Parts: sequence; structure tokens; C-alpha cells
Amino acid sequence: MFDIVVIGGGIIGLATAREILQRSPTTKLLLLEKEPQLATHQTGHNSGVIHSGVYYRPGSLKARLGVEGARRMRQFCEEHGIPSQRVGKVIVAVEERELSALKTLEERGVANGVPDLTRIGPERLRELEPHAYGIAALHLPYVAIVDFTRVAQAMAEDIRRRGGTIRTGARVTRLAHTNGTWRIETTGGDVEGTFLINCGGLHSDRLGRMAGDQPSVRIIPFRGEYFTIRSERASLVNGLIYPVPNPALPFLGVHFTKMLDGGVHVGPNAVLALKREGYRRGDVSLRECVELLCDARFWKMSARFWRVGCSELARSLNPQAFLQAAQRLVPELRSDDLTPSPAGVRAQAVDGQGALCDDFAIERSRDGLHVYNAPSPAATAALTIAETLAASLPDGRAAAQSSSRA
Repeated sequence: MFDIVVIGGGIIGLATAREILQRSPTTKLLLLEKEPQLATHQTGHNSGVIHSGVYYRPGSLKARLGVEGARRMRQFCEEHGIPSQRVGKVIVAVEERELSALKTLEERGVANGVPDLTRIGPERLRELEPHAYGIAALHLPYVAIVDFTRVAQAMAEDIRRRGGTIRTGARVTRLAHTNGTWRIETTGGDVEGTFLINCGGLHSDRLGRMAGDQPSVRIIPFRGEYFTIRSERASLVNGLIYPVPNPALPFLGVHFTKMLDGGVHVGPNAVLALKREGYRRGDVSLRECVELLCDARFWKMSARFWRVGCSELARSLNPQAFLQAAQRLVPELRSDDLTPSPAGVRAQAVDGQGALCDDFAIERSRDGLHVYNAPSPAATAALTIAETLAASLPDGRAAAQSSSRA
């Protein structure tokens, strides 16, 4: 019998398990992951950016946890010998009509306490990114890049060292709650626990329903399609170059991301995936498609955002349209500079009105906690999200503050 069972071996589940054991070393804790390896899905397909916290509405969970999460993540990497690189980021306004939104981002960044946030003009932009075009930009010098898979591995080592158990290849097939005890049936054997924490990512809403909860949201998967700039032309980008995003959407638009190996990713398109783990265009699950088409939230979302969806799909199907979107920021980019790169899938929560949930969504049920929406900057904020979850445990479980912090 375990005191706490965490479902999901991505960075949120791992950080949460680690935080609980750090606060309460005697807790009998089990972490279940359905794949043979940890951090296989959103964590393993992450762009690797330690975000700044500039985008998020002041007072939101993303704002409160993102800025401190970035500082803590950089500290964690330093203490665990995980390479990271401070490359900086510019958010670029290309047209006059984008200046108002840029100002809003600046105000949000200041309110959220983003360090050394500066508004710059074209001259300073050219100094930082000689090949970028813009009439104004925000410069965020502390934005860094890291391999979040290595971060997840370090967290797993900490969990094991503190006495926690990690079981991979254990997909949850049934959850039953009787007399204060969870009976959890998995493909790797059955287990029992007193308290359940659902960090199931792409499958979090399904796990919630399996646990008897009624999630207020549904997960709809969006595939993020990227390209890589060929190595001879990677010098077009020094750090991170982002557009001013559409404030109505939680997606950030086609942008340029410097990687630890010196390469540069360009993207993504955000297109509806026809399977929750649909990393390729040909990945289709008929059952999941039928479930989606039978859900009113999907149709409400489609009615709200069909124009945006068509635009994203057009860029996905037409490489020239994608190139034109990228050239707004880096005009010298050519079609032969780009090669396809592996895609990721974002677990996007949609509420009952068809709105794309922009903030983290954490809900409580009987003897359980469920993380129903943890998109970017969840990896950045993993340590502070973990603190929030650990502090929410009932009856003082793991509530004692640890003497040292990540």
C-alpha cells in the first residue's frame, strides 16, 4: 500500500513526486508511467526553452509560477550539472498594428517581475539579431535553453534516492476508489494507494473520468510542426526570435528557437491532431476522432477559431505559406534553408464554452488531485507547480517545508 500514487512520468509528475518526498521523506510514493521510458511525450518533445513569464495575465497561475519557476529551474540545472545556455529572446513587432499588443506584453512582464525586460528599437534589435526585421521589440536577456529530458532524468534520480518507486511500462487501465483506498489496475501489475495525483498530460481528462471525476475541460491534441534551419545557415539566428502573439490564442506563432547543439528550430504550425499521440500526419485513431466529433466542446471551439485553424492548416500543407510566415521575422530565410523536424503534440484543454484554456488547470476530487491543463511554460514552472500540488495535499501529507529548495 502506497501513501501517494502519481500517474504520469513527464516533468510535472516527476517534479511533484520529488517535491513530496523532499517535504515528507517517510512518504511511501509510487510514480506510474505507461511508456517504457520517462519523459516520452510533451517533456521529450519540448523546445527546451526556460521561459521568462512575459506573456501571462498578472495574477494567473502561469504568471505567479512562471517567473519564479524559471529562476528555480536554472538553479536546479546548475546544482545537478545539467547544461543550459542563456541565449536571450526578442519579441518583435513587424507592423504598426502590433505595437499595442507589444506594449501590453511589456506591461505584463513588468507586473510579473520579469528581470531586465527592455523595450528596444530597430538599431538595438539589429545588434542582437542582425538578420531579424522589426520596428520595435522586447528584449528578455535571461531566457535560456536546456534539455528538459535530462532535467526529468535528474528528477527521477532524486526520487529514487529519496526512497520513491518509479514503475514504467505501467499504463493505467482501471481506477477504483473504495473505503478510502485507490485500487489501480495497470499493464504492469495492480497497486493500491491512499491518495492519487493525476499528471497524465495528453490523457489527464480520461484518467480523471476513470477516477470518477467530472473534468470541467476536455483535452484536444494539437500537433506542433517544426522545421530546422540547415547548419550552414544557422547563423541567421543568435537566440530566440518570436512574433507578437495573437492575444486571443495560447499559441505563440511561428518563431525561431536556438538549440543547445547550435541548430535552430522554426515553427510551429498548430494543427489539430487526429490522435492524442499523433506526432505524424498519418497518425489517426478512429475511436478518438469519433469521441472528438461527439463532444460539443470541440464544435464550439471550431466555431470560435475556424479561421485560425484554416490558416494553420494552410501553413502545414503549403511550405511556401510557412516560409512566408517565418520570413516576416527573418527575411533572408530561403525555402532551401528548411528541413522538416520532429513534431510535438500539445495537450490543450478546452472548456465548456469552446474556449482554449490559457492558464494551468488543477482540480481536486475525493482523495485526488488532477492536473488538467499544463501547457507551456509547464516545463519551466515544473518545480513551482510541484510545490503548489504538494501544498494542496490533505491532512498535512507532505506539508512540512523542506529545508532546502531545488
